Amino acid sequence: MQGIFRPLPALTLAAIASLGAAACGDNLGEPDPDEPMPQPPAAPATIELRLLETTDLHMHLADYDYYQDAQNDTVGLANTASLIVTARAEVANSLLVDNGDLIQGNPLGDYIAREQGLADGAVHPVYKAMNLLDYDVGNIGNHEFNYGLPFLEDSLAGAAFPYISANVFDAADDSQPYFQPYIILDRSFVDTDGQSHELKVGFIGFVPPQIMIWDRSHLEGKVVAKDMVAMAERYVPEMQEAGADIIIAIPHSGINAQPAEGDDENAVYYLADVPGIDAILFGHSHRVFPSPDYEGVAEIDVAQGKVRGVPAVMAGYWGSHLGVIDLTLEQRDGIWNVIDSSSEARPISTREDGQVVSLVEPNADILAAISSEHQATLDWIRQPIGTITAPVHSFFARVQDDPSIQIVTDAQKAYVEQQIQGTELEGLPVLSAGAPFKAGFGSPENYTNVPAGTVSYRNMADLYIYPNTLKVVKLTGAEVREWLERSAGAFLQIDPSSDQAQPLLNDEFPSYNFDVIDGVSYEIDITQPSRYDREGELVAPDAHRIVNLMFEGAPIAEDAEFLVATNNYRAGGGGNFPGLSGDKIVIDAPDENRQVLANYIADSDQIDPRADANWRFKPIEGANANLTVTFETSPSARDFAAEFPLLERLSDTPNEDGYDVYRYQLAAEE
Repeated sequence: MQGIFRPLPALTLAAIASLGAAACGDNLGEPDPDEPMPQPPAAPATIELRLLETTDLHMHLADYDYYQDAQNDTVGLANTASLIVTARAEVANSLLVDNGDLIQGNPLGDYIAREQGLADGAVHPVYKAMNLLDYDVGNIGNHEFNYGLPFLEDSLAGAAFPYISANVFDAADDSQPYFQPYIILDRSFVDTDGQSHELKVGFIGFVPPQIMIWDRSHLEGKVVAKDMVAMAERYVPEMQEAGADIIIAIPHSGINAQPAEGDDENAVYYLADVPGIDAILFGHSHRVFPSPDYEGVAEIDVAQGKVRGVPAVMAGYWGSHLGVIDLTLEQRDGIWNVIDSSSEARPISTREDGQVVSLVEPNADILAAISSEHQATLDWIRQPIGTITAPVHSFFARVQDDPSIQIVTDAQKAYVEQQIQGTELEGLPVLSAGAPFKAGFGSPENYTNVPAGTVSYRNMADLYIYPNTLKVVKLTGAEVREWLERSAGAFLQIDPSSDQAQPLLNDEFPSYNFDVIDGVSYEIDITQPSRYDREGELVAPDAHRIVNLMFEGAPIAEDAEFLVATNNYRAGGGGNFPGLSGDKIVIDAPDENRQVLANYIADSDQIDPRADANWRFKPIEGANANLTVTFETSPSARDFAAEFPLLERLSDTPNEDGYDVYRYQLAAEE
């Protein structure tokens, strides 16, 4: 058997030698009074550091829903601010960051950008609010680019804290960062023994490179965006060389545990593998981390709030949560290391029996700081535009043809038909694509619901929440079919033989990617697997959910040509729809889709918005008699459910999340 040799530590050998010398001396066992007593090694210093995050505020500063023109306790930085004050008071050391998607997202944002503007030296109301909270650093999100670079730069000038983004570069010289890529802040922290220490805290920010698609008209030729992970691998060592004691990543990006492909939109999973990153404060996905949503994902520890071993947090959206990471830092040999951590997302509200219960009082200083802009926005959105003869709601927009989409696609179609008169495009059939933007994501209040009668600009913003511009693409019949196949990924595959309850909707599929194309008729066979996955990748080449695709009562020829009205996001490749990457655009209109809708209503005496039922689920032949396919919607849908005989509400009370659960009758009639 081979022996194992372990050399004694140098201090141990020295101690033995010292004992030997003492044994030979005259003063056996007596200490030499001229020798200093050995001192025990200093205990390592320990610092408890709290990181706080807001993300995806989207101009939700007040506790107010501009679309419904009513107070809303589930949103608002004014509410989150109360959590910030409390979280800071609990600890000796804290830092506060914002992850991005800040200046766009509701009528207040549109009013400032489109109506009021920013005069020279004026401070954007979002920074009037945030400057009161002493943020340490901010990151730039993808929606910051929606109003163009000049407005973004004018807005950022009002921030009393630095902004960073490490993967956006000058198009004229792509070696030059367009923004400051990272920052190292000198901060004084108190350790657990009350001693003060100076630390260099590094922050590095990122934005999805897809901004070059989503805001092509604003960014092309001005900036370029690079892969987030590659830029982290470039800059993190540079930050370490510059003396950063710890490094915090602030990617405006979510989690995708699939293998990286490069230029990934959701790159947090891969960023966690970059050596030197000590914590990640992320966003973009409008979700909460840690939460049960991520249980079962490889290398994600929901209990500890870690992604591949790195402490992480994502704080919901619209101010719904405050992200909190508590780091325990230990200093040994002059080096600070994270030795422990915990993460949580603290909510501003909860639900009891399906009803919203506020957990905080809004911060009065925040509300006062934005009061004039808030009131001006209310005056603006309350201006009447026109009249509709029937209600417009999105309660069933993900399960059947729907008025909230119909009125938008009708407006787009009318606009395009007028635009092509007298051009070489005249005579081509015009189709129109639309999607439900407010279809219940996050809360049962997140639906459109416009009563019949006079409508105002707030209703237009409710129906079309993004400042997209109208675009027209020229496609073949085959390309239209593939577009619809991609949209049909919104549904889970249904087993017609099962007698167990089966959910209809794929909760991982964003409703804004569920495009309905008006001008054609079709059925969706949800007993078939989805041809495309959530990311738009072809995963089932032999699967086809779109059946009986017709134009004017006849099957569509694969080589037939169509004009399809859509928006800049989709036409430019947003959502990774097959065949759409910007090269099919034949009309690049400057008009916002929302304004096209407003003009359509204003130019008519009255509008009938009712859906034309151009699509449906294919009835399932030979289905189990007990086939139960379910979906959730708002309790407010009860006022309309009786109009749809295929829908059956399964309970008199909402579920714990506040939604009603319905059964959809999909079995074919005998």
